Amino acid sequence: MAPVTSLSASVHQRLADALSAALPEAGATDPLLRRSDRADFQANGILALAKKAKANPRELATKVVDSIDAPELLRDVEVSGPGFLNITVTDRAVVETLAARAADGDRLGVPFAEHPGTTVIDWAQPNVAKEMHVGHLRNSVIGNAVKRILEFTGEKIVNRHHIGDWGTQFGMLIQYLLEHPHELDHKEAAAGEEAGEEAMSNLNRIYKAARVLFDSDEEFKTRARRRVVDLQAGDPETLALWQRFVDESKIYFYSVFGKLDVEIHDEDIVGESGYNDMLAETCRLLEESGVAVRSEGALCVFFDDVKGPDGNPVPLIVRKSDGGFGYAATDLSAIRDRVFNVKADTLLYVVDARQSLHFKMVFETARRAGWLTDGVKAVQLAFGTVLGKDGKPFKTREGETVRLIDLLDEAIDRATAVVRSKAEKVGLSEEEILENGRQVGIGAVKYADLSTSAVRDYKFDLDQMVSLNGDTSVYLQYAYARIQSILRKAGDARPVAHPELDLAPAERALGLHLDQFAAAVAEAAEEYAPHKLAAYLYQLASHLTTFYDQCQVLSADNPAEVVENRLFLVALTARTLNKGMELLGVRTPERL
Repeated sequence: MAPVTSLSASVHQRLADALSAALPEAGATDPLLRRSDRADFQANGILALAKKAKANPRELATKVVDSIDAPELLRDVEVSGPGFLNITVTDRAVVETLAARAADGDRLGVPFAEHPGTTVIDWAQPNVAKEMHVGHLRNSVIGNAVKRILEFTGEKIVNRHHIGDWGTQFGMLIQYLLEHPHELDHKEAAAGEEAGEEAMSNLNRIYKAARVLFDSDEEFKTRARRRVVDLQAGDPETLALWQRFVDESKIYFYSVFGKLDVEIHDEDIVGESGYNDMLAETCRLLEESGVAVRSEGALCVFFDDVKGPDGNPVPLIVRKSDGGFGYAATDLSAIRDRVFNVKADTLLYVVDARQSLHFKMVFETARRAGWLTDGVKAVQLAFGTVLGKDGKPFKTREGETVRLIDLLDEAIDRATAVVRSKAEKVGLSEEEILENGRQVGIGAVKYADLSTSAVRDYKFDLDQMVSLNGDTSVYLQYAYARIQSILRKAGDARPVAHPELDLAPAERALGLHLDQFAAAVAEAAEEYAPHKLAAYLYQLASHLTTFYDQCQVLSADNPAEVVENRLFLVALTARTLNKGMELLGVRTPERL
């Protein structure tokens, strides 16, 4: 099916044609159309056009209105103020446009991007042999939502999960395991979350024991450091044990991501180790091209605008003076791989804002080396910090970093209590209570993150997150479930669009907002801004609440066609809520 032309696009085109007809010498002119509280839309472009043509803006506006002939689309076009146009579309145009969206299946009239490309998105970056904590929440949730939104617009997405799986600590861990070969055993019967918790428990225990030995036994420390060399050199025995650490960690990662309802695939995990074979060549290319220079034994890249507190330049260190490779070498090698092997047009990094300087220097280095060109852009989607209710970085009472699995469990418990309090009225079974509690709890955590601009810090407040009131996922999920209840109670009445009917103000407001779904998705995709889609969905649910208050759907006093048309409006609202929440990675229970 062809993409659905939105009401705003249709009005924009008619006004642009009318402007050209009223003042042909001006050529194509943007009417500067926007939504308005005074009418459906307001056009402000005539003021600038009149100034350019040295014409009276009200006279020009009147001339434009006289040249418009679109009775099927426009009910009223009024000249206001110094030359604004207040525009009201017909009820028929509203309903017919929505009917076209409803007929477009899962896409709801949302077009594919005109020029889709290939985006490599780097998100969900846990560390091997370490527990995931609250700091891993935002890149996972934001990255997953942006990936879903971009895919829906037709972009080819290549996921990359840049896990920390290389470095000195692995020499220590591997050497310890070689000397204590039975330490990593775990129950073969364990599965799912149980297996994940057990795997991480084993790794934590081994890490702590290895660290104690490393700090207290110089001979073990020497053996561990030699083991790092063996790892980098590709010694088979060392690599086999390193792989075992990675595999055990993945069991844990997948259990946490599973609880977070985020899908991670093994082939998308390309950690620091995945670029090990490229590091030496990356350094050679940078040095031969003059982009990097040797300074005090290290290979460095310098920048005129990056200086320390003492005023001296702060370089990007690609290779250390001892010959070891820094994070920069890995990140630059990853850029080479993603540009030249994956053929990406866009490199998108969902990474903590505190690493912004690092990525600024890495991107600039890649540009100087010719790896990032005008045809390839690199973007850091920087995100802020998760704060506690006190406005400080989120910690436990003991001052420890909050484990992500504990945070998710608490969210599910809180949400389940809320669902249970309403369960008897709705008639939910115990199984439905638990499943809905899981969907509401995880949805609450995700939506609280996604409804905030990524770059901003936000407070983690579970009491607010699971509230039925305000800008929460529960409010949106409840709106969806309420519609499903109405549709179940409708009996023989079916959702049918009736363009011939006059619409009540609340029906018009809901319909006009439904028509903006495609624009909201496009804006969220273009700006990597899932919070803009979240804001649209909250406004949609708010319009729906007003509609409920003012327009009875299943009233025996209403003619059949009014009932059908209102069922059509709420059914399309439910589909839009469902699709929008799906793009954010949040589920919508059928009964709540």
